[in-house]
Amino acid sequence: MANQQNSNPAARSARQAVAAALRAATYEILPFASTEEKVLDHVPTNVPLTVTTTEAKGLGPTVDLAVNLCEHGYRAAPHLAARQVEDRAHLRDIVARLREAGTDSVFVIGGDAREAGKYPDALSLLEALEEIGHPFSTVGIGGYPEGHGTISDELIEQALKAKAPHATQVITQLCFDANTTIRWARKVHSDGVDLPIRVGIPGAVSRQKLIRISAGLGLGQSAKFLKKQQNMFWRFFLPGGYSPDKLVERLVPAFAQSDNNLQGFHVFTFNDLESTESWRQRWLAELS
Repeated sequence: MANQQNSNPAARSARQAVAAALRAATYEILPFASTEEKVLDHVPTNVPLTVTTTEAKGLGPTVDLAVNLCEHGYRAAPHLAARQVEDRAHLRDIVARLREAGTDSVFVIGGDAREAGKYPDALSLLEALEEIGHPFSTVGIGGYPEGHGTISDELIEQALKAKAPHATQVITQLCFDANTTIRWARKVHSDGVDLPIRVGIPGAVSRQKLIRISAGLGLGQSAKFLKKQQNMFWRFFLPGGYSPDKLVERLVPAFAQSDNNLQGFHVFTFNDLESTESWRQRWLAELS
């Protein structure tokens, strides 16, 4: 938990910036059968949500949940995985459903599907969305402070620069080293990508919850998940689970600086919504 209020003006500014980031945090959720009920029970409607997608389940459950939550008054952004969009007609159908539900934000990724339809990567889908006149005021793209397991750093940097003109914000993958995230954000800024960055952090997740989530993804998807998140997974098996407090505290100074565009938090909840929202409220109470 945060320390007591520091009389140093720079420290106060940093704390104020982090408080603002936590107030405006977005939550990432998984499209399981119980997710909608959990959101309604534990998440205020002013917390924006993103809904993940998996190769096994496809885009259907993701779009369905985003639409349902929007009807409940939430701002829910579906992950649109380019490789799971079959063609232009499929894309138009998805956009029409989201438009009808009042969805004004999406998060565009390439996705892990081996077989791709018309859109092999996030950039091609972003361009197609613009061509059909999408109504989304917020368009997120991915950032990789620790790189990508199968794509070189040079290609990742080039892709971010190419996607940036089509997006309104960057959301990073989980990274447990604050210094790595800050260095990456400074480089992104110096490279001319001037989008606000939401830092991906874990929620207050118990190891029991993570085991259940992993099992719910199915064997194949769980194997992919664990392979991509090896650095993260063991941390949740500490006694009592993992607390993101230290990570947030180490990110605090950067939020008061102008060389990195760090402007918000994106919380990977793993559907442990009650614990995550309680954790966020404790931080906000302390920072205020």
